Amino acid sequence: MNWHFAEVSPETGARRAQMNAKVERKERSHESILQSAARLVREKGISGAAVADVMKGAALTVGGFYAHFSSKDELVDETLRRTGGALRERLFERLDGKPEADRAEAILKRYLSADHRDGGAPDCPFPAVIGEVGTTAPQHRAVIGHQVTALVDGLAQRLPATAIVPRRMLAIGLVALMYGGLSLARAVKGTELSDEVLRACRALGAAAARGGKGERS
Repeated sequence: MNWHFAEVSPETGARRAQMNAKVERKERSHESILQSAARLVREKGISGAAVADVMKGAALTVGGFYAHFSSKDELVDETLRRTGGALRERLFERLDGKPEADRAEAILKRYLSADHRDGGAPDCPFPAVIGEVGTTAPQHRAVIGHQVTALVDGLAQRLPATAIVPRRMLAIGLVALMYGGLSLARAVKGTELSDEVLRACRALGAAAARGGKGERS
């Protein structure tokens, strides 16, 4: 069988290389915008993440924004999906290797930690935006609902069947406890009460997951 290959001219090869480079630059810029938006949304909420500040944080001009997103709402939605997915990965990392009875406590310790309260991992987006979504930014409600549902479902799959309430109900309660506890601890950060809030929420959540047996020492 004879195979015939069309030769690629130098001009065509150069155009392809230019197109590939352009696509790569756009992908890098898109990534930088999302990283900048994630930082600002977590720090300042939706209203505080102005497009100009997002682009400045990405070291890009404001005029380039619409080559990536049709609106700020689209940017916020993609940012929430991205940060929500990253949160689940960090909370559930290496969790399946732990005994089922210990998984809820491990998640609570990862989420309700002093490091997370002070701006470290696992970088949950919810405390900064849920209040706004419930009042001034309802256009993001569907995305938030999907992210909370995904977190609840992932948590429910890893909870023991011996808890005091059904797995899904317990998972919803734990997510609410985690979000509320972290938000309250941040509101009084710098006080002993802030640390007490984190400890109390971890202990209460662990006790519920263990059927009232409490947090392990």
